[in-house]
Amino acid sequence: MSPVEKEIVRRKLAVIVENLKALERIKDMTDEAYVEDLYKRKATERFLQELIEAAIDINIHIIVQTGSTAPDDYFESFIKIGELKIISKDLADKLAPSAGLGNHLVHEYDILDYSLVLSAVRMAGELYPGYVKEINNYIT
Repeated sequence: MSPVEKEIVRRKLAVIVENLKALERIKDMTDEAYVEDLYKRKATERFLQELIEAAIDINIHIIVQTGSTAPDDYFESFIKIGELKIISKDLADKLAPSAGLGNHLVHEYDILDYSLVLSAVRMAGELYPGYVKEINNYIT
């Protein structure tokens, strides 16, 4: 078991916070306005992808550094971080499906449901600030 490298975690948390701020401009868009703006769609997809990947990186880093085995998949990384009481189990359960969205953004970008992406932006704005807070509390 190794100590959690706090600077790595802080750097990843900064990515999440920065991307949440960028997504603030998108959350109130209508589906129609979102679909019509190619640049905002592509930027939104990238912001979400980076945000989710940063959280997964944090999860895996902490899980492994605490001596637990690495999770089998990204979804499981959220479940496991909740089981380890790094973040609340309730929050972990709510965030776990975002791992699937990350996979869609990377691998199924050509068939994305835009209303699903906009819903994910709103969900990220509601849930990820709590994730940042709980991870920060854990490393301090």
